[in-house]
Amino acid sequence: MSHPHPELSLPPALPDGGLRIVALGGLGEVGRNMAVLEHAGRLLVIDCGVLFPEDNQPGVDLILPDFDYIKDRLDDIEAIVLTHGHEDHIGAVPYLLRLRRDIPILGSRLTLAFVEAKLKEHRITPVTRVVVEDETLQAGVFGLEFVAVNHSIPDALAVAVTTAAGTVLHTGDFKMDQLPLDGRITDLRAFARLGEKGVDLFMVDSTNAEVPGFVTPEVEIGPVLDQTFGQSDKRIIVASFSSHVHRVQQVLNAAANHGRRVALVGRSMIRNMGIAAELGYLKVPDGVLIDLKKVDSLPDHEVVLMCTGSQGEPMAALSRMANGDHKISVSMGDTVILASSLIPGNENAVFRIINGLMRLGARVVHGGNAKVHVSGHASAGELVYCYNILKPKNVMPVHGEVRHLLANAALAVKTGVPADRVVLAEDGVVVDLVDGKASVVGAVPCGYVYVDGSSVGEITDAELKDRVVLGEEGFVSIFAVVDSATGKVIAGPQILARGIAEDAKVFDDVRPQVVQALEDAIAGGATDMHQLQQIMRRVVGRWVATRLRRRPMIVPVVVGA
Repeated sequence: MSHPHPELSLPPALPDGGLRIVALGGLGEVGRNMAVLEHAGRLLVIDCGVLFPEDNQPGVDLILPDFDYIKDRLDDIEAIVLTHGHEDHIGAVPYLLRLRRDIPILGSRLTLAFVEAKLKEHRITPVTRVVVEDETLQAGVFGLEFVAVNHSIPDALAVAVTTAAGTVLHTGDFKMDQLPLDGRITDLRAFARLGEKGVDLFMVDSTNAEVPGFVTPEVEIGPVLDQTFGQSDKRIIVASFSSHVHRVQQVLNAAANHGRRVALVGRSMIRNMGIAAELGYLKVPDGVLIDLKKVDSLPDHEVVLMCTGSQGEPMAALSRMANGDHKISVSMGDTVILASSLIPGNENAVFRIINGLMRLGARVVHGGNAKVHVSGHASAGELVYCYNILKPKNVMPVHGEVRHLLANAALAVKTGVPADRVVLAEDGVVVDLVDGKASVVGAVPCGYVYVDGSSVGEITDAELKDRVVLGEEGFVSIFAVVDSATGKVIAGPQILARGIAEDAKVFDDVRPQVVQALEDAIAGGATDMHQLQQIMRRVVGRWVATRLRRRPMIVPVVVGA
C-alpha cells in the first residue's frame, strides 16, 4: 500500500496518456469532499462540499476545499459532477463558481435543485444539466456514465469516468439497502457490467468500512418512530439533516398515523423539503404539514416539530432550543428524537445538547438508546460485495478519516486486490494512473479554507489559535508611558485582564517588576518601542504563568513622551 508522508514533493508533469487524481478534501476527514481528475490537459471535478467546524475552530462557519491547486486552471475545467445533494458534497459549489461562473454542473434532478436554491442566495445563475442513471455523455475528454446508488438522500449517483488512461468508478456516498423507501436500489447490475469491461481505479466510500456486516434497511426506522410517537403525549421534536428526505418522510408518515401535525423549523429544512415535495420526492399526507406560526394554536399532543441541529451545530434550531435561545421552548415531558448518526468530531457538542434538553425535562431518544437512525454508508459486508463484483485493478479508498481509509484498504486486499494496487492518499496527495497502475507521485498544498462571516480564506490557523487562547486562557493588556529624556516610567503600567478569575489587585505584585525591567532596558540603550513592549510582555507572561498558572493573550502598549 502507498502511504502519503510529509516529505512528498510536488508531482512531476503528468505523463502523456495518464490520468491524475487529486483529492482537495474528503480524504482524512468526514466532509469537504472534492476530487479533481486531470487528463490530456483538461480537468473534471467530482463533488465540491464543505466541512463543518469543530470546537477548536471558534467563529468559523464553514471549511472549504483549497482551490489553489486549480485557481489558475479554471478554464480547463470541463464540468463539476455532483454525486448527491448533501452539504459535504455540494456546499462549496457557490465558492468555486465565484471564481468561474459558467462551469457546467452535472447532477440528478434533486441534487441540482438543492444546488440552484443555494446558488440563488449567492446571486449566481449556474449552467446545469440534469443527468439520470444509465445515462452516458461526453464532457470534453472525459466519458461519463451515471449509475444509481442508494444513500440517505434520493437521487444519488455513482459516476464512471472513462479516458484513454482507463476507467475510474467513483461511488460517491452509497450503501446497498435492499428495501429502500423509494424502491431505488444500488444498481449492482451496472457495477457488474462495468466490472466486466474493466475498472482500472475504484474510488470507494470508506465512511462505514470499520462496521461489520450490512447496514440496517431504512424501512426498519418507521416502526421505531411510530412506537415512539405512540408513547409520547406531549410535543415531539425531531432533529435531522435538512436534506434527509427519507427521514422526514417517515416522520410525516408517523405523524399522520397518530393524528399529529408537522411544522418544519429552520430555513434550510423548509427550503429543501419544499423542493423535495415540489419535485415529488417527498409525499406529504393531506393536512399534516402546517406553518410554524400555527403550532401554538394546537394542543401539545398534536404537534411535531421537524428541525435541524442533530450534529450539535451551535446556531441550528435544536442547539438554540437546548440553550433556551429559540422561540420554541422545550418543556417537561416533551420528546426529542435525534434521527441521525454522530459525525466524528461532533460527539461533545451533541452530548451537550442532550444534557441540556434533559435538564429541561425532555425525554431524548437517539441512536444510543433506540434504532431511530441507520447509516447512509456501506458497511464492510457491502464493500466486500462490491470488490468481488467489480474486481478492480486498483483501489483508492475515499470519504473518511484515516482509520476508515485503512479499514477499507484492508477489505480490498482481503478480496484479492494486490496490496501494491491499493493506494492510500490524504488531501492534497497526487495519484497517477499510468499504464494501468495507480501510484502516489507527489503532493500539492491543500490546507483548510475558513469561511468566517463574510470573509473567505482570510482567517488563518494562527488567528484561530489566538481565538482558542482568548477563550481558554483570557486576555491581559498592559499600558505604560515612558519619558524619552529621563528613561523613567511616568504613567502606568496599567494592567487590564479579562477572562481571568482573579481580583485586579493581584497584578499589584508585578507592576514594580515591569517598571524595573523597562527602566533597566532604557538605561541599557533600548529605545525602540516594539522592543520595550516585548520586554513588558515577557515579564508579565512569566509572572502570570508562575503565579496564576495561566497563559493568556498579552497585548503590551508602550508610549514615549
